[in-house]
Amino acid sequence: MNLTQKLLDWFDVHRRTHLPWREDPSPYHVWISEIMLQQTRVETVIPYYERFMDRLPSIEDLAAVDEDSLLKLWQGLGYYSRAKNLKKAAQIILDQYEGDIPPQWKELTALPGIGPYTAGAILSIAFQEPYLAPDGNLYRIGARMIMEEEAIEKTSSKRRVEKFLESFFSEDRPGDFNQALMDLGSGICLAKGEPLCQRCPLNSGCLAFMEGRQGEFPRRKEKKNRREKEKTLLFIRRGKDVLLVRRPGKGLLGGLWSLPMIAGHLGEEEVVTWIDEHLGGSFSSYLVRYNGAYRHIFSHVEWDMICYLLDDPRPGKCLAGERESAFLTYSGEAGGLEAFDEALWVGPEDLVRKYSIPSAFLPFFTEREVDEI
Repeated sequence: MNLTQKLLDWFDVHRRTHLPWREDPSPYHVWISEIMLQQTRVETVIPYYERFMDRLPSIEDLAAVDEDSLLKLWQGLGYYSRAKNLKKAAQIILDQYEGDIPPQWKELTALPGIGPYTAGAILSIAFQEPYLAPDGNLYRIGARMIMEEEAIEKTSSKRRVEKFLESFFSEDRPGDFNQALMDLGSGICLAKGEPLCQRCPLNSGCLAFMEGRQGEFPRRKEKKNRREKEKTLLFIRRGKDVLLVRRPGKGLLGGLWSLPMIAGHLGEEEVVTWIDEHLGGSFSSYLVRYNGAYRHIFSHVEWDMICYLLDDPRPGKCLAGERESAFLTYSGEAGGLEAFDEALWVGPEDLVRKYSIPSAFLPFFTEREVDEI
């Protein structure tokens, strides 16, 4: 029995049947699920996918949704530019393709956020077109099977692995072939820990298994050290309302709502002085106390954050929805305050339902606020 048949026979018995996007593998469902699954565990994605489909069941709904609502649905998945690209692509599909995802490689890869992997997944799974969908699972499996000696990040290495996988690709069942390798990489040919080679349907064709060198592949480039940035966050409350600022559209966490941030680490007395010098007015009466520290790791940078809670001691009126003029006077990075486009008082209900708070900031909210978010 050849490798193709062994893989598909294994898939027919062991395929993951609890994945909601496999119940109806329409182009839209495959597209959304594959974008969500990039660098995210399957079990993590399932509730996000179900919530997304409940709220935006069609391309028309995705194209029309406002950005804050879209980012709220995406909150916790990270890489928010992917959600923004989904909406941009949906609008193009409506304008240029009458709301139907195009079944051609050239047209698909021209859409925002759709690269070779996502295009291959959509074409093979939703349209049954003979395209490989080479994700991390496929590259890891192929690199072990041929013992690819160069770093898998290199284009030449990827091409050799792809060429090998294409040598036993199933043109009759292209979607099942790709999904079988995805399931194999997730459950057997593991990225972390010992791969379960004795249970692998492809072990008879795997050079690394035959030589007992599975742990050596795929080869990886040496990772560069992440840059570290120190930041002081201001968690400003007036009653139940929290002051949020919207980050500029471009850059890290672009267009998302965050706590106001000052470059560097400030002590408590320095924060009080900074408020007097740069905000003044009613903010000078706020009670300041330390609110914890947290490190958040992005792909190329690490934020070393400390936070101070600023509470208004006066029983004020509800300000939810109002813009904060003291912050809106800033047009750049004045006094070390990081740039933003808007400053808004947000009440508990909108904090839960409307505004997306990146996970980098959640450790500084109270347990009650985190549960609500």
